[in-house]
Amino acid sequence: MAKNKTKSSEKKEIKKTISESSVEVPKAKKKKLNPKVSEDPDSLIYKKEDQNNLNIEDLTPEERRVLERKLKKERKKEEKKLKKEKEGLDEEKKEEPSKPSAADLALQYLESWSKKHEWKFQKTRQTWLLMNMYDQEKVPDKYFQIVLDYLGGLKGSARETTIQKAEAYMKECDSDETQEEANSQRRERIREVLQLLS
Repeated sequence: MAKNKTKSSEKKEIKKTISESSVEVPKAKKKKLNPKVSEDPDSLIYKKEDQNNLNIEDLTPEERRVLERKLKKERKKEEKKLKKEKEGLDEEKKEEPSKPSAADLALQYLESWSKKHEWKFQKTRQTWLLMNMYDQEKVPDKYFQIVLDYLGGLKGSARETTIQKAEAYMKECDSDETQEEANSQRRERIREVLQLLS
């Protein structure tokens, strides 16, 4: 008889701790999921029940309420997190098209230099232009004439480096026997740069 009293007193203590502060279901109550209980997909408890491996029929009404509140909180947190992630992705999509590419910035820099209105030297733009001026796709023909005018004002190490690279590119083009149209246009641009700077 003493054993029965201790079991019932243990149950009372477990219920007391749940009702006072704990939101967790005691380990003694955890059991495998009863397939009959999981048939209702709309049930709030059903959604988290598989994770907790609980049999709802064994829970007291107070334990059920506590569990339902806990599950509702968790679901709201997940919804909030998903909403923030979605908003973050939408903002990134909006920002991407508004950023101009390096090519666009360099060509704008070149145009402002040619007009001499509010032009300010920018090393990164000049470097991009010097590296890509032989590529007709990156620097169209109408801009290449402005590039030649811009190169006329080059001084110091930038001028020497540009000449050295142009000579190396010319040797590379001469060793390449293919007569592709793009290669011939590139060769013509290299010749013009060498004639201008030499």
